Amino acid sequence: MNFPIDRVRSLRLACTVAAVFATAACGTKDAPDPLQPTAAQGRIRFVNLITDPSRNPVNAILENVPFGVNLAYTGTTPSSLAAPSTANFAPIYEGARSLVLKKTADTNVVVATLPVTVVAAKDYTVYATGGTGGSTVTGFSVENTNEAITTAQARLKVTNMSPAAGAVDVFITAANADLTTATPVAANLATRASFAGALFAPGTYSVRTVPAGTPAAGRPAAVNSTLCVPVSAGNGRTIVIADAAAGGTPIRSFSLTDIGPAPPACP
Repeated sequence: MNFPIDRVRSLRLACTVAAVFATAACGTKDAPDPLQPTAAQGRIRFVNLITDPSRNPVNAILENVPFGVNLAYTGTTPSSLAAPSTANFAPIYEGARSLVLKKTADTNVVVATLPVTVVAAKDYTVYATGGTGGSTVTGFSVENTNEAITTAQARLKVTNMSPAAGAVDVFITAANADLTTATPVAANLATRASFAGALFAPGTYSVRTVPAGTPAAGRPAAVNSTLCVPVSAGNGRTIVIADAAAGGTPIRSFSLTDIGPAPPACP
């Protein structure tokens, strides 16, 4: 789903994102390209992985426009917005952009400012990471295109955002499949690295990780994250491996929707 921008002629660049919010306002400004609505666009979403409960939840402000409110750990926007503005990504003009995070309980507190460079026709997932023990919160961006799926299949990707997990071997199998005979879809997937994805038949899958290099016989006992993921034809998901809410273990995983509606609960 994309948002129309023909209503924001002669508005500042940030107004592309403001279309997400019925109440957001942008000042007008006469300016030449690339500030016109015809400028090339990418798309963006934000995921909160700040491992400092004292600074969570946060409000996200993209190019001076509200982008998400009260985002707890693993919270994401724009998909968390109320309908009809709900979408997996929001459009934004290409170029150097910034995402400011403020503490929801006290918006005078700036938790972090995260830069991201947007290229036309690309999708960006911007993660806010760190914060354990009062440490600095930084950003990490994953770029992809999320091209349409033209077959009766679904696409599953994996991004490892867990410092505590370190490098992992990733298995995407039928539920309860034997890991001792399974082949990883991604071996030695390091922290802040992504598996670009593969196509699967529609169905319900188990996404499990073990420490990289775990011998086959030891995999069942070494699983450090597991997630049930239902997918329909034409849909796409990214599974994120993450630390616990305050950092460290237990490792957890959750799903982001790249293409299609949010998935139903596992049976």
